[in-house]
Amino acid sequence: MASPISQKLEDKLQCSICLELFRVPVTLPCGHNFCERCIDNHRNKQEQTANGARGGYTCPECRYICESHLELKKNVTLSDVVELARVGRVRVEGCEVSHVGLCPLHGRPLELYCEDEQRCICCICSMRQCQRHRKALFEEEHSRKQALLERSLEEAQRETVRMEQALRELEERTQSIKDSSERLRAVILSKFAHLEEALAKFREQMVAKVEQEELVALGHIEKDRNMLKDHLEALGQHQDRAQCLLNCTDHQAFLEEFPQLLTPQSMEVPPLVEFNVAVVVEPMSEILSAASRLLLEELPASLGHSAPEAPDPIAPGPVQPEETVVKLVSTPVPMCRLRAELLKDHRNLTFDPNTANKYLELLWGQRRAKHGPSAAVGWQERSCRFEPWQVLCVQSYGQGRHYWEVTISSHSVVLGVTYGEIPRHKVRGCKFNIGLDGGSWGLQVREDSYLARHKGQEEKIQLRLYTELGICLDYDHGLLSFYGLGERVQLIHSFHAVFTEPLFPVFWLCEGRTVTLCHRDCGEPEGELGL
Repeated sequence: MASPISQKLEDKLQCSICLELFRVPVTLPCGHNFCERCIDNHRNKQEQTANGARGGYTCPECRYICESHLELKKNVTLSDVVELARVGRVRVEGCEVSHVGLCPLHGRPLELYCEDEQRCICCICSMRQCQRHRKALFEEEHSRKQALLERSLEEAQRETVRMEQALRELEERTQSIKDSSERLRAVILSKFAHLEEALAKFREQMVAKVEQEELVALGHIEKDRNMLKDHLEALGQHQDRAQCLLNCTDHQAFLEEFPQLLTPQSMEVPPLVEFNVAVVVEPMSEILSAASRLLLEELPASLGHSAPEAPDPIAPGPVQPEETVVKLVSTPVPMCRLRAELLKDHRNLTFDPNTANKYLELLWGQRRAKHGPSAAVGWQERSCRFEPWQVLCVQSYGQGRHYWEVTISSHSVVLGVTYGEIPRHKVRGCKFNIGLDGGSWGLQVREDSYLARHKGQEEKIQLRLYTELGICLDYDHGLLSFYGLGERVQLIHSFHAVFTEPLFPVFWLCEGRTVTLCHRDCGEPEGELGL
């Protein structure tokens, strides 16, 4: 409870208009003090009345007439006293939240807060160091900062709720992803298990069909073998009896035995039983080829697993026709890891002159084929020669893995492999017959692209033109691959098939073109491997 003296002091420091402690006290010419806002309101009200026409207003205390244009200034001393009284009231009422310390500069109680310097000050600091600064009472500053802190706390609480919600959503999403992934794994495993079961069943059916055809063919052979053995046995018995009769010297016995010795009838030798592997495999070869390409090329490519190839960084993409002629210059092919691996199965090939078209001239020990009119000079007709501008190699391969490299002088060349019974005659409307039937596979080198051909179907491949090419035949796995040889080995195309006969390398050359078979010595160094 406040003392009588302090209560009287507060009464003297109250504005007679609002009956509250002065807020920015100002002094009238008559000496009375009022709140600046209160006296302004009083003056405005009097000026709005009829008496205001005289241009003045009266003091609320003594009715002293004051001029309206008179500028009222703040009573600084009275303002400081009022602040002290207000601080004292706060202390008496127990509204202080913490103990008020002393000013380290003046030893006076800290009563105000300097907003500019953001520190607590005493009344002397307010008159000296902080006279022109913005100041506030502890209570007001505390209330303002408390409001800021409460807003910050509310924002922090809202942020906490938001973050907790986000964490819950992340946990839910994590579980959802795990559940979805688990379901997808189960579906994939089930699907592949079903496919494996179907492939295993299909494999058993194929093997069973081959075994069945084998049993039928062997049964026919066994039947023919028994017939031939029986006939041979009958011929042997006839020969023995005839020989005995020839050795007989008794004329009567000879003449009596001779009619009983019948001459054996001649028997036609049964034709050899044909076991056409191609006929057995043909219904299934298309399915196996498509499945191999799907599983070995398309499926890995869809998952981002690239095939064993390395694009050449010098000239990627298609080459325009006018640029092709400039780039068709044979240069030494550098070594890379893939090519080094392929060269482990390298084969030295030679052309077969008996199959070469009359316009193909074979040079360099049958290693180079050149298309030109001069080759027809002294040409001799052979039944196995090609009517198209084609030539086979002497070598053929029926098992294992084989690789060879060639150099071409320009485009308009076809490289491939074929069974030995490829037709030698021309097909109407076609310059070559490589890749037109089911027994040959070819890659046509064009000006701006490649065409892969098999069974008359073609697939366009848009890649740069290479003059050095490699061909890899993996007979056992039914894989024929063509590579472009540059700074990196570029896979151009792969055929997936079921080979049933030995395969011969085969080539077709347009006018003026040259194909050279690359030979390597067994002791030739491999060179450094590229990355």
